[in-house]
Amino acid sequence: MEAFITIATFDYVHEIEILKHRLDQESLQYYFENEIMSSIAPMYSTALGGIKLKIHPNDFETVKSILQEMKYNNNLKIV
Repeated sequence: MEAFITIATFDYVHEIEILKHRLDQESLQYYFENEIMSSIAPMYSTALGGIKLKIHPNDFETVKSILQEMKYNNNLKIV
């Protein structure tokens, strides 16, 4: 996992739940750095640098397109 790179950073645990499901559907290798600590003590998220999505470099383009898809074609917007 040392070769994994950070592709995105999130502030809160709830922001990554749907993304996890989407990444699992594609059978991609990933992990979220600081996820556990941010779920235990949410106020530490900023101090830790956020929840970082780490991916294998070979999956960069696929994950990038998933993030774009979720950003612009999202039916889960909070009103």
